[in-house]
Amino acid sequence: MNHSSSDQSLYLESDGEDERKNLYEEEDDGALSDYSDAHNQNQHHHSKPNSYSTAWPKSYRQSIDLYGSLPSPSPGFLGNSSLSRFGSSFMSLTKRHTPESLPAIITKPLLEDEEAPKRKRSSHSLLSSKASSRVCHEIAVSNDSSFGQAVLNGVNVLCGVGILSTPYAVKEGGWLGLLILFAFGILCFYTGLLLRYCLDSHPDLQTYPDIGHAAFGTTGRILVSVILYLELYAMSVEYIILESDNLSSLFPNAALSIGGFHLDAPHLFALLTTIAVLPTVWLRDLSILSYISAGGVIASVLVVLCLFWIGLVDEVGIHSKGTPLNLATLPVSVGLYGYCYSGHGVFPNIYTSMAKPSQFPAVLVTCFGICTLMYAGVAVMGYSMFGESTESQFTLNMPQDLVASKIALWTTVVSPFTKYPFLMIFFSNSLLISLLPSNHGTSRFYAIAIRSALAFSTLLVGLAIPFFGLVMSLIGSFLTMLITLILPPACFLSILRTKVTPTQVAICIVIITVGTVCSALGTYSALAKIIEKLNT
Repeated sequence: MNHSSSDQSLYLESDGEDERKNLYEEEDDGALSDYSDAHNQNQHHHSKPNSYSTAWPKSYRQSIDLYGSLPSPSPGFLGNSSLSRFGSSFMSLTKRHTPESLPAIITKPLLEDEEAPKRKRSSHSLLSSKASSRVCHEIAVSNDSSFGQAVLNGVNVLCGVGILSTPYAVKEGGWLGLLILFAFGILCFYTGLLLRYCLDSHPDLQTYPDIGHAAFGTTGRILVSVILYLELYAMSVEYIILESDNLSSLFPNAALSIGGFHLDAPHLFALLTTIAVLPTVWLRDLSILSYISAGGVIASVLVVLCLFWIGLVDEVGIHSKGTPLNLATLPVSVGLYGYCYSGHGVFPNIYTSMAKPSQFPAVLVTCFGICTLMYAGVAVMGYSMFGESTESQFTLNMPQDLVASKIALWTTVVSPFTKYPFLMIFFSNSLLISLLPSNHGTSRFYAIAIRSALAFSTLLVGLAIPFFGLVMSLIGSFLTMLITLILPPACFLSILRTKVTPTQVAICIVIITVGTVCSALGTYSALAKIIEKLNT
């Protein structure tokens, strides 16, 4: 690999040598401020630390920083001059450069030679990569995220569409199945701490793929990256199914017949949703969506309040006693509960963005506490209201003549339009960077073509398996279990194997075992249910 030509491409968008010098100085200062004396005592040095950041995907940090962000029209709304790495990176991207310009700036192949010499411009390749990202204005890195900002970012990531299916999870597993939700909350909190210990082992470790590389080499990086991007893609499919289900409930008689082809309401709204969201996938300036996407937490809270209002104030009330335990479909609920805690891909970025990294455990406790209470409250209220008729999304059970129901339904319908474009852009950027030749990187045609193809592929997958709850259970069992319960302790034991205590080893082995069993049972059950539905 000729690093000189690659380095030149990294500076195509530079504003000058002085700016680059200042950026490097700022990065070095920020990096040093993140590591206390206690942190340094736990550092675990490797023979080739520069190899952690030389492999694909180079775009992962950009993607996950933006996906985990809580952008705001007013970056100082939390009492800070900048909205942490997440918000500031988002605003920097939307104001200065387009995502499709990234391949022209970062032209790395799928894998690089791990024996390549270090670059002169930085003693740590990851820090130089971050500085280059700032030069091209793709990421504005800052390490000043406050406790409140970190909590909001964490809750925004954890509390997503999974909350709509928690009553359905109780229906599938019974009341006693709720114990799985609390158990997963505790285990996922602990594995989140394990990721922190892995990050502290070496200053070059900044993201989840970095941790995978440190633990298992190039194979570990690729494995973690593929799983994380598959999860993002699967979430995009879920948004298509979500829109189709909820819009069909609002307009059940909608249909379209063209040239002998008949589209019923679910198929029609899935197609219309894809067509409607397609222009947002082509956007150069994503700030148009930032004003709405900043309300991810607010939207979740609003839908929850509507559910409680309907149950306690309006005419629905609480009628069902429910089933104590349903062993036949319990594995499906395992996957649904697992999906609720899908946030570990973003936790490393939240941790490295904090002004006081020592507060990270408290941030995790707060995030998991808030989200678990919301999940449990919705699960109990929804299943008590709708009983065995509970749908995969509780919004589908709400009486449509009530104002609160309309608010909940339309909030649910609008939210994916602000999330879906980001997921598609991040996924497509990874493909653009990894697969296309560098001389094609600046072409907007390739960016639009790949994003459009990905969008229509999610439509086809959503139409092929239009089962929101079962698809969510499959994602939670197969992908989320790997990311949250299996890989963190495995990486922890591999990276810090000479420092772990026998108690930590035992706990990690138990968590890996629990995650593996739950993943196998949940994946098999979800796939069996999907195949059964497809054959009926």
